[in-house]
Amino acid sequence: MNPDLPPGQARERPDEADAAIFGAGTALLDEIDQARADEYALLASLLVAPPDGDLLGRLSRLQDSSDTPLGRAHAALARAAASSTADAVQREYFELFIGVGRGELLPYASYYLTGFLNERPLARLRADMIRFGIERAAGHCEPEDHLGSLCEMMSGFAGKHFTVSGGEEQDFFERHVEPWAGRFFRDLEDAKAARFYRSVGTIGRLFIDIESEAFAMEARRSA
Repeated sequence: MNPDLPPGQARERPDEADAAIFGAGTALLDEIDQARADEYALLASLLVAPPDGDLLGRLSRLQDSSDTPLGRAHAALARAAASSTADAVQREYFELFIGVGRGELLPYASYYLTGFLNERPLARLRADMIRFGIERAAGHCEPEDHLGSLCEMMSGFAGKHFTVSGGEEQDFFERHVEPWAGRFFRDLEDAKAARFYRSVGTIGRLFIDIESEAFAMEARRSA
């Protein structure tokens, strides 16, 4: 999807996208799946926690030479990172996702699909996690249907950290990500508190659209 995205840029943070939720992958990846894994890992890293100064610095050097909507969104993220400070982004993250009482946005599948937290979408996700042998990382207190966690899992599928078929990966995406993630990322683009995170919302929205179309094309080829 984006071969110019530096591999592992988000997963260099040991407490996030490379956490114990994943085992060590051994399967060889093609260029597209590696780029998909990196894109999901980038989104996971930024949704799970605000970027520190080191990650902001690396994001400000993000290169993407493709003249595509996603490539331009990566360039916008680099500019946003270059013009932001870690303290400012931390405050923005608090206003968006934590808040006093609650943040402006609630990045959970249960909330987006039912209007309430900890509902049936979370139960269905946990059942699929058990089926695939995925466990929540020790010390991670967020419900598993947090979009950052779902992006971690999709990164694990794309990066061949889990032994699943292409059909199972597509089924997971269609059950747990596609029905609501694009809507969340559009809300993030439009959120009042979003400054740095507006560009994250754009990347997420575009990438989910690309994933949806790619899975749909694969289904048509297989039919």
